[in-house]
Amino acid sequence: MTRITLLVDDNVIQAATRKAILERAGQKVTVAADGFEALSLLEKPDVLERIGLVITDHLMPGMNGPELVGAIRSLLPSIPVLILSGLPNAEDEYQGMDVVFRSKPFPPDSLIALSRELLDEPMSRTA
Repeated sequence: MTRITLLVDDNVIQAATRKAILERAGQKVTVAADGFEALSLLEKPDVLERIGLVITDHLMPGMNGPELVGAIRSLLPSIPVLILSGLPNAEDEYQGMDVVFRSKPFPPDSLIALSRELLDEPMSRTA
């Protein structure tokens, strides 16, 4: 079964760009525009069982990254989560949440390499 990367970002251009980068690298990607849409997707058993990685922005309207990660952890406690943020100090908000945090801009090659690593080795997270 092909594992899906769930990409959560309210910036349509950034989401489309990251999706294209990952898909060109051979990954299957589903995009959610915000935390609420991401959780709605995860309520579907056929989606939930196929998610192998969540990549999310930190600042989004309605539900920020830490709130989304908390909700995801209740559904998928060991899923790898990659946080991308333009605010380097935001990493402090994820202490104890078992995530990987990277500051934007994050180069495409690094995104591909890290997402592959997280999909292949879900227990290799930091933070």
